[in-house]
Amino acid sequence: MRRVEHVMGFPVSLRIDDAYADEETADPVFAWLREVDARFSPFLADSEVSRLDRGELRPDEISRDLVEVLGLCEEYRVASRGAFDARLPGRGLDPCAVVKGWSVQRATELLVARGVGRFCLNAGGDVVTYGGPWRVGVRHPEVADELCAVLEITDGAVATSARYERGDHIFDGRTGRPATGLLSVTVVAPSPTEADATATAAFAMGAEGVEWAAAREGCEVFAVDAERRVLRTAGFPVAG
Repeated sequence: MRRVEHVMGFPVSLRIDDAYADEETADPVFAWLREVDARFSPFLADSEVSRLDRGELRPDEISRDLVEVLGLCEEYRVASRGAFDARLPGRGLDPCAVVKGWSVQRATELLVARGVGRFCLNAGGDVVTYGGPWRVGVRHPEVADELCAVLEITDGAVATSARYERGDHIFDGRTGRPATGLLSVTVVAPSPTEADATATAAFAMGAEGVEWAAAREGCEVFAVDAERRVLRTAGFPVAG
């Protein structure tokens, strides 16, 4: 079963290799991602995030899910020494860098709970695999139709932060300026929450972010810096 929808501003594809899988198997995943977009998008005026940012909700009125998301944002802000920040000066609250990976993790849990044994979910470049092995390509940061690596992943997650799709959209919270020290950074981690947030934080940190991400438990890193140098941890799971 294969299905693709445009949700949360990017394409989301789901492939399930179980013989019994049908469209109903995938329905809860896409319904959940649409719900996340409606509740947590900073680009929707009536979302919970936008209402909180405007001061229309007290801290004790926000949902348990948003409390969890904001807690993760603070965790990565502290861990990155302020480079990762969902509340940049002069900008509204934007937890998207955590929300995507967090929501994909919840979607993965929905599939596992339904007994799905083998699947690959790709949400705008955040990829989670289950029941592998699966092969996952890492796009070249400057050549759109080329790959710079192919990974072999079993029951894990891959996330890439880069400038090639949206330009200078990741900011260093310490300076308030776009992060330009890296062209791309890819993180392999046990969960999509960890992979996505770590990749974004590392990109915001610049060159120092590669070593920082590599030191996080369970994370392997592949990066291309602004000088076109390739930096890779020894355990990065490149396919043979």
